[in-house]
Amino acid sequence: MDNLIRVITRDGSAMCVAVDSTKIAAEGEHVHKTSAVVTAALGRLLTAGAMMGSLLKNTEDSVTLRLDGGGPTGPITVVADGEGHVKGDVVNPVVEIPLNAKGKLDVSRAVGRTGSLSVIRDLGFPQPTIGSVPLISGEIAEDVTYYYATSEQTPSSVGLGVLMNRNNTVKQAGGFIIQLLTDTKDEVIDRLEEKLSHVTSVTDMLDRGMTPEDILAELLGDFGLTVLEKMPARFHCDCSKERVEKAIVS
Repeated sequence: MDNLIRVITRDGSAMCVAVDSTKIAAEGEHVHKTSAVVTAALGRLLTAGAMMGSLLKNTEDSVTLRLDGGGPTGPITVVADGEGHVKGDVVNPVVEIPLNAKGKLDVSRAVGRTGSLSVIRDLGFPQPTIGSVPLISGEIAEDVTYYYATSEQTPSSVGLGVLMNRNNTVKQAGGFIIQLLTDTKDEVIDRLEEKLSHVTSVTDMLDRGMTPEDILAELLGDFGLTVLEKMPARFHCDCSKERVEKAIVS
């Protein structure tokens, strides 16, 4: 299982969550037999889903992320709950496109940039809550950041990454979400922005042997951190014939 940690700064200015999702991304590749660029896209969305699920108040609640950018992958859907379980699906698991100008997997081109990111929360009420925003990059982390800022009015910084081996298996995957809480002072925001501007990628930190705790200490250690929760996270599909029948009936 992978590891997820949720903390708050000692001054109460920010809430943060980080996860090592290497096994989650690898299981997504194994289940769907995805090509490298699709593995990176699906792995990033699975990572975001796992972290957003950990922010739910009740373990039985769920959050669904649907990314449809009009690219060759087709829509990507991820569902997560409050217990660290996450699963995902992609319409076209095999997409082969050239590397981008930086020589990296071109997730943005594979996903597309002309569609939307929808976030559906099932909190046990008769109707789920739904928020949707247009994609701004197709790189997924920036799009989740934009969703929080636009749909939930929560200033956030989101980092997501999937690092592949030469044989197209997952070497490292992980992410973080930092959210500012109400009435955060401008000087605190300036310090956070300055710190984030010097941070390397999530996968680089994981590849150097850093844990989710280490990553948050690197990002926000100067503020002092109080651990709110640690939990395992894993790719878990609870689909069954009976569940499908109920969905069709409903």
